[in-house]
Amino acid sequence: MQGIQINFLTHAQNVLRQVRRVIVGKNNTLTWVFAAMLAKGHILMEDIPGVGKTTMALAFAKSLGLKTGRVQFTPDILPSDVVGFSILDQNDGKMVYRPGAVFCNIFLADELNRATSRTQSALLEAMEEGQVTVDGISYPLEQPFIVIATQNPTGAAGTQPLPDSQTDRFMLRLSLGYPSLEDEISMVTSRQGADPLKDLSPIMKASDLIAMQELVSETYVSREVTAYAVKLVQATRTNTVVARGASPRATLALISLSKALARLNGRDFVVPADVQSSFVQAVAHRIELHANVQQTAEQVLQTIAHGIVPPKP
Repeated sequence: MQGIQINFLTHAQNVLRQVRRVIVGKNNTLTWVFAAMLAKGHILMEDIPGVGKTTMALAFAKSLGLKTGRVQFTPDILPSDVVGFSILDQNDGKMVYRPGAVFCNIFLADELNRATSRTQSALLEAMEEGQVTVDGISYPLEQPFIVIATQNPTGAAGTQPLPDSQTDRFMLRLSLGYPSLEDEISMVTSRQGADPLKDLSPIMKASDLIAMQELVSETYVSREVTAYAVKLVQATRTNTVVARGASPRATLALISLSKALARLNGRDFVVPADVQSSFVQAVAHRIELHANVQQTAEQVLQTIAHGIVPPKP
């Protein structure tokens, strides 16, 4: 186990080091993105245009050596563009399935909230079950399968909110934000006419990532730490400023993300600090606050976490 763990850490550190060459100054965010991938989760990136969401997704895909698919969502994109469609073969008169863009390892759903709700919903089965169904026939997707969706903030021109049923299927929601002065200078200097992705080379392959995901799933979580995670999520359902609390799916995501964080910190077991760190990341996009509340979801969750005593390690 120790040898596997060392290999895990080496792979993880090398991937993050390479992606950080492209996305400067966002080390913490990049760690969370990779943690979600290791936990077999999907990632929702919410930010203004032009801060590097798409570049980040492509940098991870190239570093991991995985097949990518990409759709730039607009109101004209149809569900069949995403999941595929059946067409009549003129030669033998039979219906033939033509796979859609989701038949890949990493599917980049660019500006997903510009699509119609019907097209957005086409991703649900793929995200939850790793398959799509067209004309009553189910087609399994390639593994690993990870969706990295980007969306502009709600209210931006041409956007509409993602349905709750879809946001709940993302393991976490993140924002890159603007770079600092020094980071932006460094970014501009390093990209003088050059493609930042051109020099990236695959560090891993699909089987490596699958093995790392399996190792994460085997990470030990004690009953006490599990109970702590459940208490945190259940507290969102009784908090007076929360209109809609997090579902049990949030608890599962919290545990999975905590396992990945533990492995990235060199442990094969989860400690309360892993759960504390993962709580806001895994749950903030799954709750809805009352309309008159001045706090953000992140602030409310931090208050909840401060009010629940973690078990002793």
